[in-house]
Amino acid sequence: MRVFRLYMLNSLEVTFDLAHPRLIALGSQKPPLHFHPYQEEYVQVLAGRLAAEVNGREVILIPSDGEFCLRPWPMDSTTKFLLSGQQTLKAFKLDNVFFQSWYAYQDEIVIGGKKPNPIQVISTFDAGGSYLSLPWWVPFRHIISQASSILIGRWLGGLLGYQPFYRKWLTEENWQLACEKMESSFFQRRFADRRHSS
Repeated sequence: MRVFRLYMLNSLEVTFDLAHPRLIALGSQKPPLHFHPYQEEYVQVLAGRLAAEVNGREVILIPSDGEFCLRPWPMDSTTKFLLSGQQTLKAFKLDNVFFQSWYAYQDEIVIGGKKPNPIQVISTFDAGGSYLSLPWWVPFRHIISQASSILIGRWLGGLLGYQPFYRKWLTEENWQLACEKMESSFFQRRFADRRHSS
C-alpha cells in the first residue's frame, strides 16, 4: 500500500508498506529502469532506505542524505520519499499528474493483484516524459527507447484506447491538467473529458 501527500507545486510524498503481502510477493523484483530526457528528478528519503540505480551503480539513500538529484536518466525505489521534477514547459513531464497516475496504477497492480500491462506502462511513462531503459550495449538506446515509447505508448496506445491518465487516479484539479496534456496529442485528445465528475 502507498500513501500520497502533495507538497509544494510539484512534489509528492510516497510511502511503501514493506509488510504488505503483495509487496512481499514481489520479493527482490525491482521497478523497471527508466530515464527522463528533459528533466532532473529529485528524491528525498523521509524514512527508511531507498535504492537508486544510476548508470549501473546502486546508491542507497537515507533521510540524512537530504535531496538527491537524478539527472535526466534512472530510478529504483523502496520505502518513503518526496518526489518532484524540475520545471519544464513540456506537456509530457514529471509532475503531480504523472506521479499520481503512475503510483495509482501501481496500486491497482500491487493491491489489486493485477498484472502490469506493457502498453499501459509505456503510455503512462511517456506521459511523464519517462522512457524504459534498454541494455547499455544497444546502440542509440536512449533514442530508440524514446521513439518506440512514443510510437507504442502514445500513438498505438491511444489508438487502442489506452489513456496515460484516468480520472479515478487523479484529483479533480489534476484531472483538468491531465485533460490539457492529453489534448496536446492527436492520439489522446479523445480521452480529455473536462466535465466534472458527479
